Amino acid sequence: MHYFTKSEICLWSVSVLMVLTAFLLFDRVNYLSLAASLLGVTSLIFAAKGNPFAQILMIIFSLLYGFISYQFAYYGEMITYLGMTMPMAVFTLISWLKHPFAGNKSEVQIHHVKKSELLLIFISTLLVTILFYFILKHFHTANLLPSTISVTTSFLAVSLTFFRSPYYAAAYAANDMILLLLWGLAAAENISYLSVLACFLAFLINDIYAFINWKRIEKRQRHSA
Repeated sequence: MHYFTKSEICLWSVSVLMVLTAFLLFDRVNYLSLAASLLGVTSLIFAAKGNPFAQILMIIFSLLYGFISYQFAYYGEMITYLGMTMPMAVFTLISWLKHPFAGNKSEVQIHHVKKSELLLIFISTLLVTILFYFILKHFHTANLLPSTISVTTSFLAVSLTFFRSPYYAAAYAANDMILLLLWGLAAAENISYLSVLACFLAFLINDIYAFINWKRIEKRQRHSA
């Protein structure tokens, strides 16, 4: 029995094709960006299955993406991924490994977030947003407002991922839209960044699928229980 469905293989293949095509058309130089993009879309297809391996790939992706962001002075993205997304991916990896569904280590037990947990996430997200706004302003971050909003959506996404909620994917989809704006502005100055733009378009498509699939998994797990 194949682990990925035909639709998931098709989704991953199209995502990879988008990234490779954009790289060959607009870049051909930044192989680090290409590697990060390919790692990213591969991570998302595993995440859509609730597989902890996705978090290992996300740790590596965060390192690469943080460096790419530094090169374009997107310090918000750099600090977010190196100081927040990567450490949270480590904690999430541990959390997912500790909560397998029915002993299946390749599928996490989906969790219904409690009101107290939602309140904690909301307060933490608000505090992180305020803190990062002043940090990013101090470093003269390019496109300050969307960079700050990106921090907000990123923190919300990683928090929901840690709590094993299907809504993590919805938060990441919102973050993808902000990143499409950020890298669209970057691409307007340097066409080679269209390859990164294609990466986050692929991310958006994958995150939408992940949300749909996690809701399916949640329903199946509930019926199995």
